[in-house]
Amino acid sequence: MGSARSRRRRLLTSVQIAAIVFAAVACATDLRDGRIPNALTFGSLALALIVHGLLPQGQGWAHALLGLLAGGVVFFPFFALGGMGAGDVKLMAALGAWLGWQPALFIAMYGAAAGGVLAIVVALASGYLRQAIANLGRLLMHWRVAGVQPLPDLTLEHARGPRLAYAVPIFIGLLVTLWRS
Repeated sequence: MGSARSRRRRLLTSVQIAAIVFAAVACATDLRDGRIPNALTFGSLALALIVHGLLPQGQGWAHALLGLLAGGVVFFPFFALGGMGAGDVKLMAALGAWLGWQPALFIAMYGAAAGGVLAIVVALASGYLRQAIANLGRLLMHWRVAGVQPLPDLTLEHARGPRLAYAVPIFIGLLVTLWRS
């Protein structure tokens, strides 16, 4: 029994390491190119499914698929409203596939908190904070009048302000989640 527990702990550690490595590479590409490549997100997702579904020490398809779903759904509304890139959503889905649905939700929560702090830092450093606050007011007024839908000139596609490589807050959320577990 002790060796089974030791093997399981080793697997969890190797799964966590795989998630950290994958997320770190996503951070590097997001910072360098402003995007996270599909080959990275889909490759990591496929590997997570293989590990959990086919390897004897894996936690099973259900674990990976529920994590994939939770990770993908949690940030999808922000993507649909034009405020987040698809790569960030796929990054969260892949991390969910690696770690499960509960850690995916914690990664999103801690990542959102880190993202808010980093967004303020980026806005302050670039002299954009006043405009960012004005844009937030415009967006809230638009939602009040037209309902919750994208405001075209404030989407990622048309935004003129500084951009935050959101893989960085997601990575911070991952590290905090693993540290707290």
